[in-house]
Amino acid sequence: MDYRVIKENDLFLLTDQMGNITKNHQYGLGLYTKDTRFLSGLNIKINGEDPILLASDADENYMATIRLTNPHIENEENLILWRESIEILRERFIYDGVLYETIKLKNYFPKRVDFTITVHMDVDFNDMFIVRGFQTGHVGKRSGQTIGEQSLVFKYMGADDIYRATNIAWDRPATLVTEEGQVEFHFSLDHEEVEEVVFTIQPQIGQEEPKAKLPVEIALSQLKDSYTKWEEQSTKVQTDHESLQRLINRGMNDLRVLLTNVGYGEFPVAGLPWFGVPFGRDSLIAALQMLPFNSSIAKGTLLTMAAYQGETLNSWRDEQPGKIMHEIRYGELANTNQIPFTPYYGTIDATPLFLILLTEYVKWTGDLKLVYRLENNIEKALMWIDEYGDRDGDLFLEYHQESSKGIANQGWKDSADSVVHRDGEYAKTPIALAEVQGYAYQAKVEVANLYEQIGKKEKAEKLRKEAVRLKEKFEQEFWMDDVLFYAIALDEHKKKVGTITSNPGHILFADMLNPEKVEHVANMLLSDKMFSGYGIRTMGKGEAGYNPMSYHDGSIWPHDNSMILLGLSKVGKQREANKVIEGLIDASAHFEYDRLPELFCGYSKTDGKPVKYPVACSPQAWAAGTPLTFIQTMLQLFPNSMKKQIVINPALLDSMNNLTVEHIQIGQGMLSVQVVKEKGEQVLKVLENSTGYKVVTSCRTVNCS
Repeated sequence: MDYRVIKENDLFLLTDQMGNITKNHQYGLGLYTKDTRFLSGLNIKINGEDPILLASDADENYMATIRLTNPHIENEENLILWRESIEILRERFIYDGVLYETIKLKNYFPKRVDFTITVHMDVDFNDMFIVRGFQTGHVGKRSGQTIGEQSLVFKYMGADDIYRATNIAWDRPATLVTEEGQVEFHFSLDHEEVEEVVFTIQPQIGQEEPKAKLPVEIALSQLKDSYTKWEEQSTKVQTDHESLQRLINRGMNDLRVLLTNVGYGEFPVAGLPWFGVPFGRDSLIAALQMLPFNSSIAKGTLLTMAAYQGETLNSWRDEQPGKIMHEIRYGELANTNQIPFTPYYGTIDATPLFLILLTEYVKWTGDLKLVYRLENNIEKALMWIDEYGDRDGDLFLEYHQESSKGIANQGWKDSADSVVHRDGEYAKTPIALAEVQGYAYQAKVEVANLYEQIGKKEKAEKLRKEAVRLKEKFEQEFWMDDVLFYAIALDEHKKKVGTITSNPGHILFADMLNPEKVEHVANMLLSDKMFSGYGIRTMGKGEAGYNPMSYHDGSIWPHDNSMILLGLSKVGKQREANKVIEGLIDASAHFEYDRLPELFCGYSKTDGKPVKYPVACSPQAWAAGTPLTFIQTMLQLFPNSMKKQIVINPALLDSMNNLTVEHIQIGQGMLSVQVVKEKGEQVLKVLENSTGYKVVTSCRTVNCS
């Protein structure tokens, strides 16, 4: 990726590889919080010249290190600075709402040298939607600058009557400071002498004075401590499969950097750079992926989504009572109602996914207290499914955009061309998506199980009957005998949208299909038409709408594969699941930092290396969570607090010989297991089981606890 990004809570910095914020970059570089750009320009020069990049690294997620040096500088009469004399080391991190950047200068020239370092900064206070080019509108204006002894403040009064400011400070006297944001320092260094200057940049929203900043050493120490705590509280994985190990480590680190708390507990935002906000389906699915590794994130996600649950009928925001939001924005355009993201509710799947995450969370944790706490939210979500999600009373959930600035396609494939008939015509709304019917079925079945556990037997029975009717109707309306697969959707006329896609693969996790249909679905997903060798495509090769370079019509999305993997594992299709896992692991080796991106192109493995999608988010939450599902899938690990049992039937990849997973949080205790291959047979060793649940397996088991 040709950018560098660091994030902590809801403040993130996006720069080029030099560490600069330049104009007209395709990613809209800057320092952002609350959907506002608080720094739109940042670059350094040495003696008025651009430094030369030596190395640029953001491997640690929370800290970026950029190493630069000077070009050769001379005039007609004198040598000013010999090339590569000065090492310029930029180290930056974010903590407690402040960006810290240390610029270290070291002289490698044999003699003493004098030089200047100039840092130029600027702020446009643009709304994220303006930066992305999606929207123009009525906005506020800059209201001046204030220069202090070692500080500079840029000020802005928004059209929403909110004062914003960027407070910049540095820790050594400058030789020049201008209102245009230029700060200059003079250095005189002996051979191998080192000096530095530390900048702090702190966004401010509202007139209240920003809180005091910590010294850089203390801030960095506390940030590192938070990562250590995250590691200690999360499940540990060790395997002899080095590529998988790197993927797991990377995924956990990426998910940590994407965590945000808006007052209801930590949850994963969707991804950087564009989606560092609460995001219905993305946050819910990422939290679902994380359940075996850190279930507390699911709780924070559920409480956040419940806090923003729809209350009224509002067509501008596509809001209905009981509906779970799609996305919320906090910037100037949202605050002045120029965009409907306050929050925006145009999503058909977030509401059943909210219920699925809750029921899965309870299976893992046994936390019925959360069920009682969210009881009203559960009732409202179920009401929405029946009264608003099912627009015409045919049992299916359908979507239709009502907001003039909303989203037309409201499933996870939300691009305008993602639901297309076999003849190439785009389906028209209201549209009922296949996977959403599976989500609704799973939600009702699993909530029924919860209701029975808390004594609501009549409501439980009612939900089960509704689920049975939905399952029967789904089979009648979505199954296609000619291709032995399910349609992606029904269009406005209830006509099947017959294009072969990955969507029906999600239904496997719902456990909604009979064994014969499971076989057909698995066969299609693993066919050459759908499986590229690197992963399952979003759309089948050869379909009218197929395009391997597209966003949703032939590309490969890791999270899409992860939902299918959980389903394949749940229905016992482990051979097929492992084939997909191996493909995605192979693909990851070709991306920066061994990271699975948001998506990549759907070309076949026989065509060569995986092809990057040009503007994929990275890191991205549900892509980072995908490797975590590899572990659950290979273990075929499905706990159930209601039955007080843990089902586990491991099947390692052919290229693996051992897998150790420690401190999996289940119920009120921990499960630690090891799977090893011994004489061609896989042996499950239970190293620890303080859960109080029975381990149920068909594998040869050695209890080592």
